[in-house]
Amino acid sequence: MIVLLDNGHGGLIAGEYQTPGKRSPVWEDGSQLFEGEFNRAIVSGIVQQLTRETIPYVVITPEYRDVTLETRVKRANRYFGDEPCFFLSIHANAGGGRGFEVFTSPGDTLSDPIATIVGEEYQQVFPERPLRTDYRDGDLDKERRFYVLTRTRMPAVLTENFFMDNEDECRNILMSEEGRQRIVDYHINAIHRVRDEIFSNADA
Repeated sequence: MIVLLDNGHGGLIAGEYQTPGKRSPVWEDGSQLFEGEFNRAIVSGIVQQLTRETIPYVVITPEYRDVTLETRVKRANRYFGDEPCFFLSIHANAGGGRGFEVFTSPGDTLSDPIATIVGEEYQQVFPERPLRTDYRDGDLDKERRFYVLTRTRMPAVLTENFFMDNEDECRNILMSEEGRQRIVDYHINAIHRVRDEIFSNADA
């Protein structure tokens, strides 16, 4: 199984953020979160752990510039059919809420049980924080027609990890070393389960 990792949005190049918007307010202490930097930090942490465990992965967007959605999808789709794989896109949320949510494309697909695993592992690591769900179709994920979810040919999930415009979540989780490690942890735990429960018989 190959994990296709996508860090959403652009990063920082020579101190200049590459994506309009996609950032927290400036807090009273002068600190500010840039979502693309956070996304890359989480993917980097996942990569370190996958490397130690010799679990195959590909970082779809290694650049710091903001790669187009079309390019992200084209890069991911090159791996479809070679080995079992799934697409994992990492983001931080905004809009005045709290907690975590995981998205798949509409319909009943293999992405749904993967998203359920991710949500369950989030709850194990952050039992004190909300899991934002939509059970109208029988499972916990939310369904949207996001480009990277509908155009990728393999199972694909997108995680929205807390709210960068919520000061508590931004400063105490998204911007903290401990919080970021816990976010890495539930993604890694989910990857283990996806490998063992979804893809273990892929070659059978």
